This record gives sequence, structure tokens and C-alpha cells, in this order.
Amino acid sequence: MAYGYADRILRVDLNAHRTWTEPLPPLEVLRKYVGGTGLALYYLAKETPAGAKAGDPEVPLIFMTGPLAGTRAPSSSNYVVVSLHYEIPYAPGAGHSHGFWAAFLKHAGYEGIIISGASDKPVYLFIDDDRVEIRDAKAVWGQGTRETERLIKRELGGEEDKISVACIGQAGEARLHGAMIKNDRNHGAGKGSPGAIMGCKNLKAIAVRGTGDVAIAHRPTFLETVAQWEANLFVADEGSTTPLGALWRDGGMTRQHKIMAGRGQVAVKNLTDVDFGKKFSQSYIDACKEWLVTPTPSYNCQIACSYNVKITSGPFAGFTASLCGGGEPFEGAAGMVGILDAGQALALTDHYDDIGWEAGHGGSLMGMVFEAYNRGIITKEDTGGLDLTWGNYEAYTELIQQMLERRDFGGKLTGDLKDVARDLGTEDLLVHVKGASINMHDWRPLWGSLFGQIIAGTGAAHQVEYPRLRFDEANTKVGKKPEKVFATQKKKLWEDNLGVCMFACQGVKDVLPLATKSLVKATGWDDFTEEDALRVGERTIMLMRLIAISRGFTKKDELDVGKRLVEAPATGPAAGTSIAPYLEEMVNRYYVAAGWDVETGRPPQAAIKSLGMEDVASWLGIS
Repeated sequence: MAYGYADRILRVDLNAHRTWTEPLPPLEVLRKYVGGTGLALYYLAKETPAGAKAGDPEVPLIFMTGPLAGTRAPSSSNYVVVSLHYEIPYAPGAGHSHGFWAAFLKHAGYEGIIISGASDKPVYLFIDDDRVEIRDAKAVWGQGTRETERLIKRELGGEEDKISVACIGQAGEARLHGAMIKNDRNHGAGKGSPGAIMGCKNLKAIAVRGTGDVAIAHRPTFLETVAQWEANLFVADEGSTTPLGALWRDGGMTRQHKIMAGRGQVAVKNLTDVDFGKKFSQSYIDACKEWLVTPTPSYNCQIACSYNVKITSGPFAGFTASLCGGGEPFEGAAGMVGILDAGQALALTDHYDDIGWEAGHGGSLMGMVFEAYNRGIITKEDTGGLDLTWGNYEAYTELIQQMLERRDFGGKLTGDLKDVARDLGTEDLLVHVKGASINMHDWRPLWGSLFGQIIAGTGAAHQVEYPRLRFDEANTKVGKKPEKVFATQKKKLWEDNLGVCMFACQGVKDVLPLATKSLVKATGWDDFTEEDALRVGERTIMLMRLIAISRGFTKKDELDVGKRLVEAPATGPAAGTSIAPYLEEMVNRYYVAAGWDVETGRPPQAAIKSLGMEDVASWLGIS
């Protein structure tokens, strides 16, 4: 019995409209990669044809949970979606989501789903314990994610709260860059544009209902361990600041977003106006004090960072917006184009989620376009009459609709971010890393966090432990930042393989020993150590790098970062200070810490062998 794991992987061939199951990989593989991001990347490396591109039918789209998902471990709600990155030609993409979908998939008896091929018509997948169906999606094609969830649940019948639906909206159907997968209203996976890849496969949704449980090897001690972990959720670990879960619990972003403003981290007006960021943040907090905020916890979650806001006054009175726990979505959807009104900000963020378009991508793109208009680089003649003055809500929503329909000025914005910027003559204004959007904050005041976004192996993503990067205020002393970024990256990516939320881990007291012991007691791997756990994280980093190398990555790609993102802010805590002069040195020192060649960024055979990954290197043609 595969304790801690569901004992099978679900395979879906959309070319043949066929499904089947297969056993988990051998124990040796599970111990190397554990689950989640690592195991999904392992399958991606093994099964992606050489020369294939993101969105090609033969490229797998992989949903993976983890051995603690669906258990009594804290916030055991995480799943990851992995495929080739839709924006970065050499990189894998990995987007994370929470809610109930991962737990329900585990309870249905599946550790993950690997989808290949493309259907000749819109379909959705229904998993009901042992019964798996590929069903016609004609009735929901063209619908937003909210209505898709509702209609599919109504069609399937039974208790709706026992079904979780992960789906795409109009952005995924249109195969827009930045298209995401949404589930359980408040949650979504966006990095790598997995929604666009689902659209390429004509797959509208995956609905899951599971009635089983997860087998635990040593249940009494497992329950004792996860109880201690849960008791520590809001207690800081040694060397950390306040745990993230303590900051954002019970819809905390509606109260605590001022923390971001105080650091000069709020992404507004395409990162040009720190003072406006303070106003934006305060407007949001003040409005949420007056309106009805309801926390919406994920499976077995005591943090409840996601929330609904019912607007009770103003033009949007009566409207309820469903948001996840971070500030990135409303900064990207509203702040980056100069929206100040909180009602408009909530409505826009909810609209992004409904159409299934990641706000980070939209913020990078639209912030650039609005700044170009306000600086006179583009005019009404270029925009077809749209007035893109900062904060013009009506023009902004029209522009989004044009993109979905690929028409007029919006139709010119649907390609790669760097291609769009080049066509508009606005390359210097684009906020990007390697041609893809970032997690939408202004990271320039925090160099460790910024470097973590730049060095992440799947394009900019949360791959470091922020409460441990308390040293990272912008300054001209590089210090030990690159080495510490690598160390926290190993820990963060180990946690990403477990099936638990990052907010249950980041900054939490004793989380490394507690998470390791939880895995041991769940699986029965009594000799698995904390050192083994960190090596799992290091293998995950190595998987990302080997895939990138096999697809043409070179060291110059590491420094492919938007000028705006590394220039010195004009005001705020980081005023006049830029990471740019130190970035190459930081990359070199990171490479040394990782054991990679400093001149090329390639891992040598000795490093690959030390992690037991010769098979992966062989599949990818790396000698």
C-alpha cells in the first residue's frame, strides 16, 4: 500500500477520448521527488518530445497533488499544474492552487492526472471515485469560470459542496498569454499560463468528487505531529519574521496590505508612483472596513487568507467579489493601471478571475500600455479612440474585452509580452522576467525577494522563503543574499512537493522538522531525514534547470529582466538604489552555491550525479 499517497495516476488521452490508470512510480522515484512540483517536473522531463512547444498536443499537462494533500496536515490543499511555459520557450511552467480540488482528487484515489493530446471538440473531465468520464462541454464553452463551476455542478447533481471544479474561462479558450485555471471561486493556478494550454487541448474543466481517504502509515504519531505543526502556525521560526499565515489569516490582506505600502512594495502605475501606492492601499483597507468581508478557508485550513467581499455602498453595491489571499491580484488588476477606487479594484480583480486571466500578466501588459499612453508614446490614434488615462475604468474594461475577442487595439496585445512591447516601442516600460510576468508586487525595495523572482526556474514565481530574507532591504552591499536565496529556495521547493499551502510553512516555527516528520509518519519512510527533504528541494531546482538547458537556455537568458524592474525607484524606501549593477555578481554567486558552472549556468555531471539524476539528464540529452 502507498501510505500517504493515492495509489495511482490518472492518464487522459484527449486524441482518443480515453482514460486509464497506472501505478505510482517506484519508491526510489517517490523518495527523490516526493510529489507536487518535483514529481510533475519528473514526468514532464520524461515525456515531453524533443523540440515540442507549449500548447502542442503531445506535450503533457500535469496536475499533481502531494503525499500530505487531503490529510490532516495544516492547509493540505495544494496542487500544482505543470507543462511547458507558454511565455518562456525554454522553461517549464508551474502554477499552484488551493481550495478543495486537490483533497477531493486524493479522496477519489488519484495522486495526479497526466493529460496528453487535444480533443476535437470542447470537453470536460468528471472524476467520481473510480468512475471517470470525458463529457461534452458545449454548454459551458464561452462561459466564465464562475458560471462554468455552477453549471457543471448543477449538471452533475448531488451535493454541490462535495464537488470541486477546476476550469478555464474565456481567456483560456482564447489561448491568451496569462490564462489561468480557476477552482472553488477564490483559487487559481496562473504561472506558465496553464489555462491557455487547457484551451489548446479543448479541455474546459476537470470536476472531482471523492469519497475515500488517505492511508496513513503511523496515524497516531502523524496526528500528534500535524497537531503540533498547526499549533505553531502563527509562531515565528528562528531567524524568521512573522509567519505569513499570521499576517494574512482571516482575510488579512483587507487589514494588513498597509505593510506592503510601508515597504514601498505596492505595484501601481507600472511601478512609477510609490505615494500613489500608499493611497491605493489605504483606499482598499478603508473600504473593506465598511463592507462585509467573509474569510473562505481551503481544505483543513486554519489560516483562511482568501475571502469574499460584499460591497454595500457605492456604484457596485450588492456585488460580491471572491479573492485569494495575496495582494498580487488587485495590484495587478487595478493598481498597475492607476485605479484608486476600491469598488472598481474589487470588480476588476473578480473580472480577471472570472475570465480566467492572471492579474500579474495583465498588470505587466496593461501597466506598460497605460504608461505609454500617459507619456504620449502611443495616442488615441493608436488605441482606436480609447482614452487610457491612468485610472480610466471604462476604457480599461473595453480593452480587456477587445483582447478576449482579438479585435481592434486589444487584438494587438495578445502575443508574447516582449513582442507586444517591441511593436509598441515600449520595451523599457515592460515589467517582466525572461519575457513573463512576475508575482505582482514592486520587489525593488527587497533585493533578496527580487532576486528570488529573477532566478526562479519556472519564470518569476514564489520560490523563496520570504520571512527568512529579512536581510534583503535594498542596499549597495550584496552580502550573502544569493547564497541565502538558494538555501531558502531548496526549503520552499521541498514544501511545494508536499501538497500543503506555502502559508502553512513560511516562517512557521520548526516547520522543517515537523513537515519532515509528517511525511515520515504518513508514508512509513522512517529513515527519511531533514537533509533528505532539502535534497528533494535541490532536485526540484535541478529539474527546472535541466529542462531549460535541454531547450536552449543560456546564461544570457538569466539576465533577461525588464529595465523597469531593476531600475532605481524615484521615491520610497529604495529611492535611488538599483540592483542592476550587482545582478550579474549575484547570479554568479548563486551558481557557485548551486554547484553550477559560473560561465554557462549548466550543472556539471558531478552535480547531477550527486543528486542521483543521471536518468533525467539522459532523457533530456544532457551529457
